[in-house]
Amino acid sequence: MIGHLKGKIISRSPPEVLLEVQGIGYEVLCPMSTIYELDNLSDDVLLFTHLSIKEDAHTLFGFITKDEKNVFRELIRVNGVGPKVALAILSNLSVHSLVECISTEDADLLAKTPGIGKKTALKLIVELQDRLSKLELVGSLANSIEIKQNSNPNSKQAIEALQSLGFKAKEANRMVSKIEDQELSTEQLIRLALQNK
Repeated sequence: MIGHLKGKIISRSPPEVLLEVQGIGYEVLCPMSTIYELDNLSDDVLLFTHLSIKEDAHTLFGFITKDEKNVFRELIRVNGVGPKVALAILSNLSVHSLVECISTEDADLLAKTPGIGKKTALKLIVELQDRLSKLELVGSLANSIEIKQNSNPNSKQAIEALQSLGFKAKEANRMVSKIEDQELSTEQLIRLALQNK
């Protein structure tokens, strides 16, 4: 397995870049977020890679951060999501936006990705919620996942109650996450969330 490549970018034709490493040119498919980052780099670049092997092709996928690579690997584990769709998701949403989208159950935003319908978006949310919280992410979003894990155990029930009152999942999550007191009962959380709406 090829874990990473360090070399010079010879050419770009998104989503593909040609990376020369010691005289060998590697064709690497990258999400648009990585391609934008490459525009700012002039020296040798380091791409974290994932090698996808199929009967008819060996394809290298490259990422500017380890977080992108790890999230990509989680995405392709979801049934019905292949490497090209995972690449489209990471091109459409940053890692931070994707994690936030999954934690707030925002299927509409996820469904805006080309190749992702509402049904697939909901499946991604269900399958990735637990996995992404267990994933060790290096960037700033590691903190945002931790905050969600350490929150009041009654928060989930309060969010579900707000949803049954007609609030969307994202809005209910936002309302409850504003409340800092971690000792409140479900009823107190709902009352405060409605007052601070």
